[in-house]
Amino acid sequence: MSDQEGQLITIIISGIFFAGLMSTFVIAIVVLHRQRQVQNRQKIDFLKSEYEKTLLNIENEIQQETLTYIGRELHDNVGQLLSVAKLNFSSQKPGKHIEGIEVLNQVIHEVRNLSKKLNLDWVELITIEEFLTQQLNKIRDTGFCETLLESDVILEELNKEQKLVLIRVIQESLNNAIKHAYPDRIEIRTIQQGADKKIQIKDYGIGFDTAVQSTGSGMYNLKKRMETIGGKFELKSEIGQGTEINLTLPQVNN
Repeated sequence: MSDQEGQLITIIISGIFFAGLMSTFVIAIVVLHRQRQVQNRQKIDFLKSEYEKTLLNIENEIQQETLTYIGRELHDNVGQLLSVAKLNFSSQKPGKHIEGIEVLNQVIHEVRNLSKKLNLDWVELITIEEFLTQQLNKIRDTGFCETLLESDVILEELNKEQKLVLIRVIQESLNNAIKHAYPDRIEIRTIQQGADKKIQIKDYGIGFDTAVQSTGSGMYNLKKRMETIGGKFELKSEIGQGTEINLTLPQVNN
């Protein structure tokens, strides 16, 4: 065999070797890409499942609280009004029947208001700013503490599902402040930081050490709930300095 033939065979073998190497590399890239596609699809399916479970849990929680509230209202409010109406209709005094009719009209009004609370469509009919105002007014009207709402930005409208999750997170954050912080003041601000719009909930209560491991899962659940709608939950607190919660709202696709 001549040197030229040997070199030719070497070149052919090298070419075959590199071609095989490149084919193996390409196949490996394709396999890796497909694995990542499967993993991404599994991750998307998992997030979708978590989102749906979060919505279901929140709807159940709100409905249970609503039923408890309605039961209390039927017993303490509507029941009392019906008793008054019955007394008026049973009375022989002039004008009492007219008073009884007026009370019945009030009962009808109260029952209609209660029926609306059984339907979560109210979520679509209220803006986040209106909901924040309602929540703070309820706290202030009880005499528990002072409240303040400051709106630095207009919050863009979320879809019903996102709004439902956000409403529940806000409710839980305020409930935690009332139950554990003993604040003399609660403030809520809507702010913008860069491209992010946030709801800042600040209580001037006892605060706590965030480095101490909590035995409950409340804050973790709030964090996960905000993540399911594409938002963020951040908490800062110091003993004696109160607690601040920042809710970063999900981006709205226009």
